[in-house]
Amino acid sequence: QVQLVESGGGLVQAGGSLRLSCAASGRTFSTYTTGWFRQAPGKEREFVAVIAWSGSTYVADSVKGRFTISRDNPKNTVYLQMNSLKPEDTAVYYCANSWTFTTATRGFGSWGQGTQVTVSS
Repeated sequence: QVQLVESGGGLVQAGGSLRLSCAASGRTFSTYTTGWFRQAPGKEREFVAVIAWSGSTYVADSVKGRFTISRDNPKNTVYLQMNSLKPEDTAVYYCANSWTFTTATRGFGSWGQGTQVTVSS
């Protein structure tokens, strides 16, 4: 059963901003670590950012300084604020949960359907 649902994607011009949301679609635990990943056509799924239940975060070098991950535990929602977007950020963005603080895709489960982010040049 899908536990997380991504939303907030869309079409934006380079330099613009989007905020993605990862909302619980069922029972969740505040102790989960939640990560954002993305996959562009012809590319492997790659790590973007992760946040522990405590609020500790880690972001990929490719988005450092531009993307911010945060969470609102009472709302069971994790956000990815994306600023200064570049065409290379175009991808389907996914969120997933893990019981450990890791950046590895294999460490996560409960993948959603993803939300498309397209950045025009």
